[in-house]
Amino acid sequence: MDILLKNAQIITLNDNDDVIPEGSIGIRDGRIDYTGEANRCLEAEYSKVIDCRGRTVMPGFVNAHNHLAMTMFRNYADDMKLMDWLFTKIFPMEDKLTDESVYWGSLLAMVEMIKSGTTTFADMYFFMESTARAVSESGMRAVLSRGLQGESGEEELDYRLRENDELFRKYHNSHNGRIKVMLAPHSVYTCSEAYLRKVAAKSLEQGIPVQIHLSESKEEVKTCVEKFGRSPVKYLEDLGLLNDRTVAAHCVAVDDADMDILASRKVNVVHNPGSNMKLASGAAPVFKMLSRGINVCLGTDGASSNNNLDMLEEMRLAAYLQKILADDPTVLPADTVMRMATSRGARALGFEGLGSIETGKAADMIVLNTEKAHYYPKYNIKSAIVYSGNSADVETVIIDGSLIMENGHLVTLDEERILYEAQKCALKLCTSGKDVRHEET
Repeated sequence: MDILLKNAQIITLNDNDDVIPEGSIGIRDGRIDYTGEANRCLEAEYSKVIDCRGRTVMPGFVNAHNHLAMTMFRNYADDMKLMDWLFTKIFPMEDKLTDESVYWGSLLAMVEMIKSGTTTFADMYFFMESTARAVSESGMRAVLSRGLQGESGEEELDYRLRENDELFRKYHNSHNGRIKVMLAPHSVYTCSEAYLRKVAAKSLEQGIPVQIHLSESKEEVKTCVEKFGRSPVKYLEDLGLLNDRTVAAHCVAVDDADMDILASRKVNVVHNPGSNMKLASGAAPVFKMLSRGINVCLGTDGASSNNNLDMLEEMRLAAYLQKILADDPTVLPADTVMRMATSRGARALGFEGLGSIETGKAADMIVLNTEKAHYYPKYNIKSAIVYSGNSADVETVIIDGSLIMENGHLVTLDEERILYEAQKCALKLCTSGKDVRHEET
Protein backbone atom coordinates (compact mmCIF):
# COMPACT_ATOMS: atom_id res chain seq x y z
CA MET A 1 0.00 0.00 0.00
CA ASP A 2 1.18 3.53 -0.78
CA ILE A 3 0.14 6.11 1.81
CA LEU A 4 0.53 9.86 2.16
CA LEU A 5 0.26 11.48 5.58
CA LYS A 6 -0.40 15.19 5.07
CA ASN A 7 -0.67 18.30 7.26
CA ALA A 8 1.20 16.57 10.08
CA GLN A 9 3.54 17.92 12.72
CA ILE A 10 6.51 15.58 12.27
CA ILE A 11 9.04 14.62 14.94
CA THR A 12 11.74 13.12 12.73
CA LEU A 13 14.28 12.17 15.42
CA ASN A 14 16.89 12.46 12.69
CA ASP A 15 20.47 13.52 13.39
CA ASN A 16 19.54 17.19 12.98
CA ASP A 17 16.62 16.76 15.39
CA ASP A 18 14.25 18.32 12.87
CA VAL A 19 10.63 18.97 13.80
CA ILE A 20 8.48 19.88 10.80
CA PRO A 21 5.51 22.02 11.92
CA GLU A 22 3.32 21.07 8.95
CA GLY A 23 4.63 18.45 6.60
CA SER A 24 3.96 15.31 4.61
CA ILE A 25 5.27 11.77 4.72
CA GLY A 26 5.04 9.51 1.68
CA ILE A 27 5.14 5.73 2.12
CA ARG A 28 5.68 3.20 -0.65
CA ASP A 29 6.76 -0.46 -0.63
CA GLY A 30 7.26 -0.43 3.14
CA ARG A 31 9.62 2.52 3.15
CA ILE A 32 9.47 6.29 3.46
CA ASP A 33 9.88 7.86 0.04
CA TYR A 34 9.17 11.48 0.98
CA THR A 35 9.60 13.56 4.12
CA GLY A 36 9.28 17.30 4.06
CA GLU A 37 7.08 20.32 3.88
CA ALA A 38 3.43 19.82 2.91
CA ASN A 39 2.98 19.55 -0.86
CA ARG A 40 -0.51 19.26 -2.33
CA CYS A 41 0.93 18.07 -5.62
CA LEU A 42 1.92 14.81 -3.95
CA GLU A 43 -1.65 13.75 -3.19
CA ALA A 44 -2.32 12.37 -6.67
CA GLU A 45 0.70 10.06 -6.38
CA TYR A 46 -0.66 7.97 -3.48
CA SER A 47 -3.69 5.70 -3.37
CA LYS A 48 -4.47 6.52 0.27
CA VAL A 49 -4.19 9.99 1.79
CA ILE A 50 -4.57 10.54 5.55
CA ASP A 51 -5.14 14.08 6.79
CA CYS A 52 -3.12 14.53 9.99
CA ARG A 53 -4.10 18.11 10.78
CA GLY A 54 -3.88 18.59 14.56
CA ARG A 55 -1.89 15.36 14.80
CA THR A 56 1.77 14.61 15.46
CA VAL A 57 3.64 11.84 13.67
CA MET A 58 6.72 10.26 15.22
CA PRO A 59 8.64 6.96 15.00
CA GLY A 60 6.92 3.98 16.61
CA PHE A 61 8.04 2.86 20.05
CA VAL A 62 10.47 -0.04 20.51
CA ASN A 63 9.78 -2.11 23.63
CA ALA A 64 13.19 -3.73 23.99
CA HIS A 65 12.40 -6.13 26.85
CA ASN A 66 9.19 -8.03 27.38
CA HIS A 67 7.64 -11.42 28.11
CA LEU A 68 4.47 -11.16 26.08
CA ALA A 69 2.42 -14.05 27.40
CA MET A 70 2.92 -12.88 30.98
CA THR A 71 -0.25 -10.93 30.26
CA MET A 72 -1.80 -14.17 31.51
CA PHE A 73 -0.52 -13.26 34.99
CA ARG A 74 -1.38 -9.56 35.00
CA ASN A 75 -2.57 -8.53 38.50
CA TYR A 76 -2.15 -12.14 39.67
CA ALA A 77 0.79 -11.61 42.06
CA ASP A 78 1.46 -8.05 43.18
CA ASP A 79 3.24 -6.27 46.04
CA MET A 80 5.91 -8.94 46.46
CA LYS A 81 9.72 -9.07 46.47
CA LEU A 82 11.36 -10.19 43.22
CA MET A 83 12.58 -13.65 44.24
CA ASP A 84 9.43 -14.44 46.24
CA TRP A 85 7.33 -13.26 43.31
CA LEU A 86 9.27 -15.43 40.86
CA PHE A 87 9.66 -18.64 42.82
CA THR A 88 6.41 -18.83 44.78
CA LYS A 89 3.96 -17.31 42.31
CA ILE A 90 5.17 -16.92 38.74
CA PHE A 91 7.25 -20.04 38.11
CA PRO A 92 4.52 -22.41 39.41
CA MET A 93 1.93 -20.75 37.16
CA GLU A 94 4.26 -20.91 34.17
CA ASP A 95 4.39 -24.68 34.62
CA LYS A 96 0.78 -24.68 33.41
CA LEU A 97 1.25 -22.64 30.25
CA THR A 98 0.38 -24.24 26.92
CA ASP A 99 0.75 -23.35 23.25
CA GLU A 100 -2.82 -22.03 23.31
CA SER A 101 -2.39 -19.79 26.35
CA VAL A 102 0.89 -18.36 25.05
CA TYR A 103 -0.69 -17.68 21.65
CA TRP A 104 -3.67 -15.77 23.09
CA GLY A 105 -1.55 -14.12 25.79
CA SER A 106 0.87 -12.89 23.11
CA LEU A 107 -1.98 -11.53 21.00
CA LEU A 108 -3.39 -9.78 24.08
CA ALA A 109 -0.01 -8.10 24.60
CA MET A 110 0.11 -7.06 20.95
CA VAL A 111 -3.34 -5.47 21.14
CA GLU A 112 -2.17 -3.42 24.11
CA MET A 113 1.16 -2.51 22.52
CA ILE A 114 -0.27 -1.47 19.16
CA LYS A 115 -2.95 0.66 20.81
CA SER A 116 -0.27 2.46 22.85
CA GLY A 117 2.08 3.06 19.91
CA THR A 118 4.61 0.21 20.09
CA THR A 119 5.65 -1.06 16.66
CA THR A 120 8.62 -3.28 17.63
CA PHE A 121 9.32 -5.46 20.65
CA ALA A 122 11.71 -8.08 22.06
CA ASP A 123 10.28 -11.18 23.70
CA MET A 124 11.93 -13.98 25.63
CA TYR A 125 9.62 -16.75 26.77
CA PHE A 126 8.59 -20.25 25.63
CA PHE A 127 6.18 -21.89 23.19
CA MET A 128 7.71 -19.27 20.93
CA GLU A 129 6.32 -20.68 17.70
CA SER A 130 2.91 -19.70 19.03
CA THR A 131 4.19 -16.16 19.56
CA ALA A 132 5.76 -16.15 16.09
CA ARG A 133 2.37 -17.10 14.62
CA ALA A 134 0.78 -14.22 16.53
CA VAL A 135 3.45 -11.78 15.29
CA SER A 136 2.81 -12.92 11.74
CA GLU A 137 -0.89 -12.18 12.10
CA SER A 138 -0.46 -8.84 13.87
CA GLY A 139 1.99 -7.26 11.44
CA MET A 140 4.30 -6.15 14.27
CA ARG A 141 8.08 -6.19 14.18
CA ALA A 142 9.73 -8.47 16.77
CA VAL A 143 12.78 -10.16 18.21
CA LEU A 144 11.86 -13.59 19.55
CA SER A 145 13.87 -15.87 21.82
CA ARG A 146 13.12 -19.14 23.51
CA GLY A 147 13.95 -18.64 27.19
CA LEU A 148 17.03 -20.71 28.07
CA GLN A 149 18.05 -22.09 31.43
CA GLY A 150 19.85 -25.16 32.67
CA GLU A 151 22.20 -26.66 35.20
CA SER A 152 24.26 -28.57 32.67
CA GLY A 153 25.69 -28.33 29.21
CA GLU A 154 24.84 -31.96 28.55
CA GLU A 155 23.18 -32.66 25.22
CA GLU A 156 20.13 -34.49 26.59
CA LEU A 157 19.21 -31.48 28.68
CA ASP A 158 19.51 -29.01 25.79
CA TYR A 159 16.00 -29.31 24.34
CA ARG A 160 15.56 -25.59 24.93
CA LEU A 161 18.55 -24.77 22.74
CA ARG A 162 17.24 -27.13 20.07
CA GLU A 163 13.88 -25.38 20.18
CA ASN A 164 15.61 -22.02 19.70
CA ASP A 165 17.61 -23.46 16.79
CA GLU A 166 14.35 -24.49 15.13
CA LEU A 167 12.84 -21.07 15.83
CA PHE A 168 15.89 -19.43 14.23
CA ARG A 169 15.72 -21.73 11.19
CA LYS A 170 12.03 -21.03 10.58
CA TYR A 171 11.65 -17.38 11.49
CA HIS A 172 14.91 -15.40 11.53
CA ASN A 173 14.62 -12.54 9.02
CA SER A 174 11.23 -13.86 7.90
CA HIS A 175 8.14 -11.81 7.02
CA ASN A 176 10.07 -9.22 5.05
CA GLY A 177 12.63 -9.03 7.87
CA ARG A 178 10.02 -8.16 10.51
CA ILE A 179 11.00 -11.12 12.72
CA LYS A 180 14.47 -11.76 14.12
CA VAL A 181 15.60 -14.46 16.55
CA MET A 182 18.13 -14.19 19.38
CA LEU A 183 19.47 -16.50 22.08
CA ALA A 184 18.11 -15.77 25.57
CA PRO A 185 19.78 -17.33 28.60
CA HIS A 186 17.57 -16.19 31.46
CA SER A 187 20.17 -15.09 34.02
CA VAL A 188 23.28 -16.05 35.96
CA TYR A 189 21.11 -17.55 38.73
CA THR A 190 19.12 -19.91 36.50
CA CYS A 191 21.93 -21.00 34.17
CA SER A 192 25.06 -22.90 35.17
CA GLU A 193 28.50 -21.86 34.02
CA ALA A 194 28.65 -24.80 31.60
CA TYR A 195 25.31 -23.84 30.12
CA LEU A 196 26.25 -20.18 29.71
CA ARG A 197 29.53 -21.17 28.05
CA LYS A 198 27.58 -23.32 25.60
CA VAL A 199 25.28 -20.42 24.77
CA ALA A 200 28.27 -18.09 24.33
CA ALA A 201 29.93 -20.55 21.95
CA LYS A 202 26.76 -20.92 19.90
CA SER A 203 26.33 -17.16 19.74
CA LEU A 204 29.89 -16.69 18.50
CA GLU A 205 29.84 -19.58 16.01
CA GLN A 206 26.47 -18.73 14.45
CA GLY A 207 26.54 -14.95 14.87
CA ILE A 208 23.34 -14.91 16.92
CA PRO A 209 22.86 -11.98 19.34
CA VAL A 210 22.01 -12.62 23.00
CA GLN A 211 19.49 -11.08 25.37
CA ILE A 212 19.69 -11.77 29.11
CA HIS A 213 18.52 -10.45 32.49
CA LEU A 214 21.55 -8.93 34.19
CA SER A 215 22.16 -7.50 37.68
CA GLU A 216 18.45 -7.00 38.26
CA SER A 217 18.75 -6.79 42.05
CA LYS A 218 21.26 -6.46 44.88
CA GLU A 219 20.40 -10.00 45.93
CA GLU A 220 21.40 -11.34 42.51
CA VAL A 221 24.74 -9.54 42.71
CA LYS A 222 25.38 -10.69 46.29
CA THR A 223 24.71 -14.33 45.41
CA CYS A 224 26.92 -14.16 42.31
CA VAL A 225 29.82 -12.62 44.23
CA GLU A 226 29.50 -15.29 46.93
CA LYS A 227 29.39 -18.10 44.38
CA PHE A 228 31.83 -16.90 41.71
CA GLY A 229 33.85 -14.17 43.39
CA ARG A 230 32.75 -11.48 40.95
CA SER A 231 29.74 -9.47 39.89
CA PRO A 232 27.28 -10.81 37.28
CA VAL A 233 28.65 -8.32 34.74
CA LYS A 234 32.26 -9.41 35.26
CA TYR A 235 31.17 -13.07 35.33
CA LEU A 236 29.44 -12.80 31.94
CA GLU A 237 32.40 -10.92 30.51
CA ASP A 238 34.70 -13.75 31.55
CA LEU A 239 32.33 -16.25 29.91
CA GLY A 240 32.40 -14.35 26.61
CA LEU A 241 28.77 -13.27 26.66
CA LEU A 242 29.22 -9.51 26.52
CA ASN A 243 29.64 -7.70 23.20
CA ASP A 244 27.92 -5.17 20.96
CA ARG A 245 25.21 -7.73 20.07
CA THR A 246 24.28 -8.37 23.71
CA VAL A 247 21.04 -6.91 25.05
CA ALA A 248 21.17 -6.78 28.86
CA ALA A 249 17.88 -6.17 30.62
CA HIS A 250 17.74 -4.16 33.86
CA CYS A 251 21.36 -3.55 35.00
CA VAL A 252 19.99 -2.05 38.20
CA ALA A 253 22.69 -3.10 40.68
CA VAL A 254 25.83 -2.10 38.78
CA ASP A 255 28.84 -0.18 40.08
CA ASP A 256 31.41 1.91 38.24
CA ALA A 257 33.53 -1.12 37.35
CA ASP A 258 30.49 -2.90 35.92
CA MET A 259 29.51 0.13 33.86
CA ASP A 260 33.04 0.46 32.53
CA ILE A 261 32.83 -3.16 31.33
CA LEU A 262 29.43 -2.58 29.71
CA ALA A 263 30.82 0.48 27.95
CA SER A 264 34.03 -1.18 26.77
CA ARG A 265 32.11 -4.21 25.45
CA LYS A 266 29.48 -1.93 23.82
CA VAL A 267 26.65 -3.82 25.52
CA ASN A 268 23.10 -2.58 24.94
CA VAL A 269 21.19 -2.00 28.18
CA VAL A 270 17.39 -2.05 28.52
CA HIS A 271 16.00 0.09 31.33
CA ASN A 272 12.69 -1.14 32.82
CA PRO A 273 11.73 1.53 35.36
CA GLY A 274 8.10 0.49 35.94
CA SER A 275 8.92 -3.13 36.71
CA ASN A 276 12.02 -2.25 38.74
CA MET A 277 10.12 0.18 40.92
CA LYS A 278 7.14 -2.11 41.45
CA LEU A 279 9.38 -4.98 42.57
CA ALA A 280 11.61 -2.55 44.54
CA SER A 281 14.60 -3.91 42.64
CA GLY A 282 16.18 -0.48 42.62
CA ALA A 283 16.93 2.32 40.18
CA ALA A 284 19.38 1.67 37.36
CA PRO A 285 21.97 4.49 37.10
CA VAL A 286 20.97 5.29 33.53
CA PHE A 287 22.42 8.81 33.54
CA LYS A 288 25.83 7.37 34.45
CA MET A 289 25.60 4.73 31.72
CA LEU A 290 24.68 7.32 29.12
CA SER A 291 27.63 9.46 30.17
CA ARG A 292 29.87 6.48 29.39
CA GLY A 293 28.40 6.14 25.90
CA ILE A 294 26.39 3.01 26.66
CA ASN A 295 23.38 2.49 24.39
CA VAL A 296 20.49 2.49 26.88
CA CYS A 297 16.97 1.85 25.62
CA LEU A 298 13.58 1.19 27.21
CA GLY A 299 11.33 -1.79 27.90
CA THR A 300 8.28 -2.49 29.97
CA ASP A 301 9.16 -6.03 31.08
CA GLY A 302 6.22 -8.43 31.34
CA ALA A 303 2.70 -7.38 32.28
CA SER A 304 2.85 -9.40 35.49
CA SER A 305 5.48 -7.10 36.96
CA ASN A 306 4.65 -3.73 35.42
CA ASN A 307 1.53 -4.22 35.00
CA ASN A 308 1.06 -2.62 31.59
CA LEU A 309 2.96 -2.41 28.31
CA ASP A 310 2.62 1.35 27.83
CA MET A 311 5.83 2.88 26.50
CA LEU A 312 4.52 6.43 26.91
CA GLU A 313 4.23 5.78 30.62
CA GLU A 314 7.65 4.09 30.63
CA MET A 315 9.27 7.19 29.13
CA ARG A 316 7.83 9.39 31.84
CA LEU A 317 8.81 6.98 34.64
CA ALA A 318 12.35 6.74 33.27
CA ALA A 319 12.78 10.51 33.15
CA TYR A 320 11.37 11.10 36.63
CA LEU A 321 13.33 8.26 38.22
CA GLN A 322 16.69 9.46 36.91
CA LYS A 323 16.06 13.03 38.05
CA ILE A 324 15.42 11.75 41.58
CA LEU A 325 18.38 9.36 41.48
CA ALA A 326 20.79 12.04 40.26
CA ASP A 327 19.21 14.79 42.36
CA ASP A 328 19.33 16.78 39.16
CA PRO A 329 16.30 17.77 37.04
CA THR A 330 18.45 18.24 33.93
CA VAL A 331 19.36 14.56 33.47
CA LEU A 332 17.45 12.45 30.95
CA PRO A 333 15.63 15.28 29.13
CA ALA A 334 12.63 14.61 26.90
CA ASP A 335 14.61 14.23 23.66
CA THR A 336 16.96 11.65 25.21
CA VAL A 337 14.22 9.52 26.73
CA MET A 338 12.24 9.66 23.48
CA ARG A 339 15.25 8.30 21.59
CA MET A 340 15.64 5.59 24.25
CA ALA A 341 12.09 4.54 23.41
CA THR A 342 12.69 4.54 19.65
CA SER A 343 16.02 4.71 17.80
CA ARG A 344 18.18 3.40 20.64
CA GLY A 345 15.90 0.39 21.02
CA ALA A 346 15.96 -0.28 17.28
CA ARG A 347 19.76 -0.22 17.33
CA ALA A 348 19.91 -2.58 20.31
CA LEU A 349 17.65 -5.11 18.57
CA GLY A 350 19.54 -4.98 15.29
CA PHE A 351 16.86 -3.27 13.20
CA GLU A 352 18.85 -0.94 10.99
CA GLY A 353 16.93 1.84 9.31
CA LEU A 354 14.39 2.23 12.11
CA GLY A 355 13.78 4.86 14.75
CA SER A 356 13.60 8.04 12.69
CA ILE A 357 11.38 9.49 9.99
CA GLU A 358 13.64 10.01 7.00
CA THR A 359 13.46 9.22 3.32
CA GLY A 360 14.67 5.67 2.70
CA LYS A 361 13.96 4.43 6.23
CA ALA A 362 11.46 1.68 7.05
CA ALA A 363 7.94 3.07 7.45
CA ASP A 364 7.24 2.40 11.15
CA MET A 365 5.44 5.35 12.71
CA ILE A 366 2.55 6.43 14.88
CA VAL A 367 0.05 9.28 14.72
CA LEU A 368 -0.94 10.95 17.98
CA ASN A 369 -3.86 13.29 18.54
CA THR A 370 -2.19 16.30 20.10
CA GLU A 371 -5.33 18.46 19.88
CA LYS A 372 -6.28 17.61 23.44
CA ALA A 373 -6.38 19.73 26.57
CA HIS A 374 -3.28 18.15 28.11
CA TYR A 375 -1.17 19.36 25.15
CA TYR A 376 -2.16 23.02 25.58
CA PRO A 377 -0.67 25.56 25.59
CA LYS A 378 1.78 24.29 22.98
CA TYR A 379 5.48 24.98 23.51
CA ASN A 380 7.76 21.94 23.12
CA ILE A 381 6.08 18.97 21.42
CA LYS A 382 8.62 16.41 22.67
CA SER A 383 8.21 17.55 26.26
CA ALA A 384 4.44 17.52 25.81
CA ILE A 385 4.44 13.90 24.64
CA VAL A 386 6.92 12.64 27.25
CA TYR A 387 5.51 14.49 30.24
CA SER A 388 1.83 14.94 29.31
CA GLY A 389 0.94 12.33 26.70
CA ASN A 390 -0.88 9.08 27.28
CA SER A 391 -1.63 5.95 25.30
CA ALA A 392 -5.17 7.06 24.46
CA ASP A 393 -3.62 9.75 22.23
CA VAL A 394 -2.36 7.11 19.75
CA GLU A 395 -4.77 6.99 16.80
CA THR A 396 -2.95 5.37 13.91
CA VAL A 397 -0.06 2.89 13.71
CA ILE A 398 1.91 2.02 10.57
CA ILE A 399 4.43 -0.84 10.53
CA ASP A 400 6.53 -1.81 7.52
CA GLY A 401 4.35 0.50 5.45
CA SER A 402 1.08 -1.21 6.42
CA LEU A 403 -1.78 0.24 8.42
CA ILE A 404 -2.00 -1.81 11.62
CA MET A 405 -4.37 0.57 13.41
CA GLU A 406 -6.36 3.43 11.85
CA ASN A 407 -8.29 5.99 13.87
CA GLY A 408 -8.18 3.72 16.91
CA HIS A 409 -9.47 0.67 15.04
CA LEU A 410 -7.21 -2.39 14.88
CA VAL A 411 -6.88 -3.52 11.28
CA THR A 412 -5.04 -6.84 11.64
CA LEU A 413 -6.38 -8.18 14.94
CA ASP A 414 -9.83 -9.02 16.30
CA GLU A 415 -9.64 -7.32 19.69
CA GLU A 416 -12.99 -8.59 20.98
CA ARG A 417 -12.15 -12.23 20.29
CA ILE A 418 -8.63 -11.88 21.72
CA LEU A 419 -9.97 -10.48 24.99
CA TYR A 420 -12.49 -13.34 25.20
CA GLU A 421 -9.94 -16.10 24.45
CA ALA A 422 -7.29 -14.63 26.77
CA GLN A 423 -9.76 -14.51 29.66
CA LYS A 424 -10.80 -18.10 28.94
CA CYS A 425 -7.15 -19.24 28.98
CA ALA A 426 -6.50 -17.35 32.24
CA LEU A 427 -9.41 -19.16 33.93
CA LYS A 428 -8.01 -22.50 32.76
CA LEU A 429 -4.60 -21.64 34.18
CA CYS A 430 -6.04 -20.67 37.55
CA THR A 431 -8.08 -23.86 37.88
CA SER A 432 -5.66 -26.34 36.33
CA GLY A 433 -3.47 -28.54 38.48
CA LYS A 434 -1.53 -29.71 35.48
CA ASP A 435 2.26 -29.30 35.52
CA VAL A 436 3.69 -29.17 32.02
CA ARG A 437 7.34 -28.67 32.97
CA HIS A 438 9.15 -26.13 35.06
CA GLU A 439 10.41 -23.04 33.26
CA GLU A 440 11.70 -19.64 34.26
CA THR A 441 10.81 -16.43 32.45
